[in-house]
Amino acid sequence: MVNGRVLVLNADYQPINVCAMPRAVCLIFVGKAQILETSGRILRSISREYPSPSVIRLQKYIRKPYTSVKLSRKSILTRDNYTCQYCSGQEKHMTVDHVRPRHKGGKTIWENLVCSCRSCNSKKGGRTLKASNMKLKRQPFKPHFVLPNHYNQLANYNFDNEWYKYLEHYMKN
Repeated sequence: MVNGRVLVLNADYQPINVCAMPRAVCLIFVGKAQILETSGRILRSISREYPSPSVIRLQKYIRKPYTSVKLSRKSILTRDNYTCQYCSGQEKHMTVDHVRPRHKGGKTIWENLVCSCRSCNSKKGGRTLKASNMKLKRQPFKPHFVLPNHYNQLANYNFDNEWYKYLEHYMKN
């Protein structure tokens, strides 16, 4: 079997999980899920060929309790796509910057933290945006993502293009 990941959608098309290919195939064959998108690869048995699923939808709605995304360095970098929110640059070692510095009353909350490159972080220093004459490319926000347990993991996946149309709504502000 192909070793791959499959996006699992609830019956209402909300993403709820990412599972391994063997699990997805089992869900499909027992009738608990249907294939919405294929990856273009083929799964072969002795006598038949099957399309390899990329996105599946459960037949019955699964009720999952809502949990919020944990505030962490990696979550901030993931939300901002490892892109500096001041200059739009990307480098190997990104930092997290307080938009309003802590010593000036800034809090460590989603709406006050952004991804920053080292040079922009040094340039801004412990000053406000106005004092440093810098502007944000995008206002920071708390993500409302349906897959809280997989939020950080999803940044490491090479998404199949088919996944974007199901996830893009949940990755935006």
